Amino acid sequence: MEGTKKGTTIQSLQIGMGIVDLMAKQGRPLKFSDIHDLTKITKSNLYKYLNTFTQLGILYRDKESGAYVLGSKLIEYGMAAVDQENVVDRITPYLVEINGKSLSTVLYSSWTHNGPMIVREFNTNRGYNIGAQMGTLLPILSATGKVFMAFMDEQIIHEWKEKELKEIPLEKVNQLKEECKSIQQKEISFAREPLVSSISSVAFPIFNYKKKLLGAVTIVGFSEKIPHNEEAELSRYLLKMSKEISEGFGYQSDIE
Repeated sequence: MEGTKKGTTIQSLQIGMGIVDLMAKQGRPLKFSDIHDLTKITKSNLYKYLNTFTQLGILYRDKESGAYVLGSKLIEYGMAAVDQENVVDRITPYLVEINGKSLSTVLYSSWTHNGPMIVREFNTNRGYNIGAQMGTLLPILSATGKVFMAFMDEQIIHEWKEKELKEIPLEKVNQLKEECKSIQQKEISFAREPLVSSISSVAFPIFNYKKKLLGAVTIVGFSEKIPHNEEAELSRYLLKMSKEISEGFGYQSDIE
């Protein structure tokens, strides 16, 4: 996807939003002197920013203490953003692009009480059925299942995980648990022929700003076309796309 071009941004707006971002990260009321110490913006300019944001409702200034907090307008914007967070619609252009790049089936899966379910599929080769259509529940040993095991809240997936692990030899269970630690660090998972002979998959998570797992994007195809480690060219491309998609939901990855 095409990013924002350099030289087309408004510096004063960036500085102003930097103040709002700072206050959000501090998570406490800040006085003028606190904000000045943290931002190093000149007092005259800082006063203009804070006064403008206060008038707009972006910030609120307590009359007694003089401290600033995030304002009601941000709550309004946040609720509007949540209402618009239709993940599937928003990521569909990315799925189409990945489909064209990988020349393999691309799936998007979200969580259900029975496990991760495919809710969107893009397939360039309609003549070949990989056995994973919309509505299919994916097992824990699939690349998708590993993503949900690695990142989904334990309380939510506990019953599904316990049921799935009972069907796996203890040796594979221990191996899977170690693999999930790696997935948490690298934010990408791989599965070599977990369901169908000659068919492998690679998947990556989609996060929101709280690093809550929204779903997983999975590329499925013939094993010779699907990477098996993060060093492969397609894997590097997928990691880039993963970061870009999650950034659209407010997530900031530590992975370069």
